[in-house]
Amino acid sequence: MKLRLLALLALLPLSASAQVILPKVLSDHMVVQRDLPVHVWGMAQPGEQVTVSFRGEAKSTTSTNIGRWSLYLKPGAAGGPFEMTVVANGLSQVKSPAITLRDILVGDVWIASGQSNMQFALDHASTAATDLPKADNPKIRLLIVDDKASDYPQEDIPTTGWAASSPVSAKQFSAVAWYFAREIEQREHVPVGVIDSSWGGTPAEAWTRLTALGQDAQLSSLITLRGKMIDDANDTALHVKDEQRQRDEAKAAGKPEPQFPWHPAPESFGLGYLWNAMIAPLTPFPIRGAIWYQGEANAGSDRFPTYDRVMRDMIEDWRRQWGIGPFPFYYVQLANWITGPDSNWADVRDQQRRTLGERNTAMAVAIDVGNPNDIHPTDKATVGHRLAIAARALNYGERELEYSGPMFRQATPEGSSIRAWFDHAKGLTAKGGAEVTSVEIAGPDGKYFQAKATIDGETIVASSPDVPTPVSIRYGWASNPQCNLYNSDGLPASPFTSEKQGPE
Repeated sequence: MKLRLLALLALLPLSASAQVILPKVLSDHMVVQRDLPVHVWGMAQPGEQVTVSFRGEAKSTTSTNIGRWSLYLKPGAAGGPFEMTVVANGLSQVKSPAITLRDILVGDVWIASGQSNMQFALDHASTAATDLPKADNPKIRLLIVDDKASDYPQEDIPTTGWAASSPVSAKQFSAVAWYFAREIEQREHVPVGVIDSSWGGTPAEAWTRLTALGQDAQLSSLITLRGKMIDDANDTALHVKDEQRQRDEAKAAGKPEPQFPWHPAPESFGLGYLWNAMIAPLTPFPIRGAIWYQGEANAGSDRFPTYDRVMRDMIEDWRRQWGIGPFPFYYVQLANWITGPDSNWADVRDQQRRTLGERNTAMAVAIDVGNPNDIHPTDKATVGHRLAIAARALNYGERELEYSGPMFRQATPEGSSIRAWFDHAKGLTAKGGAEVTSVEIAGPDGKYFQAKATIDGETIVASSPDVPTPVSIRYGWASNPQCNLYNSDGLPASPFTSEKQGPE
């Protein structure tokens, strides 16, 4: 009995002085989404009354029997800075000290996700020397989610919190996302918050909720791939250990460091693991939309056949989990790069093109800004700009702004020639010459040959003496193609194949 009494007495301070815990995404310097209800949530002692005050409104709720609480405040227009206070009454009706969040802006919040080319830091971009010293902008707020994987959904993200853009905070932030945010803030004059939740070398299925993957029968092969990775995990770990030993020995001997194949972290390839740890905890936080740069990890022969299915499932499930409607999802097509023999970058690019069949999507083509010898090209300003013009045109009312390069619509055989039709093709031009490069055509046997292709209005017409009756056409069908087809706004055409006509 005495032990039981001592245990109860030990809990009294918690009851008398209530403790409120907020998720890390709710912090000083954050941006909350304008024109949507402001969601505030967290943990407290079971049965606590929690009161939140923001922009002259106060609202209260009671925590559940496991301590969770959640409430919504009325939406508002862009502005700030504001303060938010959160306070709980103790079970003995003694108020705890209020939590005060300061320097809050109301504007637009974007999630930036994907793998290494999204994670690529601003201080490594080719434009860093010019732009990083000028990164001070109190209307742009940045939040980096640290790498983490989990086999079940987490309550919170690993992060140090929000910060206003500065040469210090922007240094390690996603270069693509920073350039995107800078253009939106400059053109739309609205505060912009960007959450950088990306991890290099990761496949799309790791960013997709396991239930969503499991509901798609076409993705059963992913389970086999995951099983094989787990079966091989011990051998992989031993290889990594031995390779590090060889590097250390070479360094000690003053010899060049040996190079070895890249080994993915097994946890970062777990189906849904990155969704669980780096996206799911963000879904209670209302956003304007998402930008995405990924695909390299899905270009191997074992993963590329299902990439478009994974992408479609991921996009739609993210929207379902956020519960704010079909928010914009804009993504980057793989850039040009000389790949290894076991790569299928052309196929992945075409699957990315066909993903435009999903509602409220747009694609930034990067076929002209890659580095043939480096999978991580340093021109991230162009990529960020191309994502930003899609948002400006489709979400911010700049209807006359051309946001896409020529996008293949359909192909029509015309005797010994074949004609390709495009959308976004005003002022179609072959940069640097009269003929369009990297065009191939095939007859009924499916064998492709290099073709002579010329521009006719907003179409191209291709022919080859090796293909008397062409039935299909493709453009830029290589890992590092030499592409020169643009529209009058200087935006490059997406590589394509007509074997599957247009976005599905």
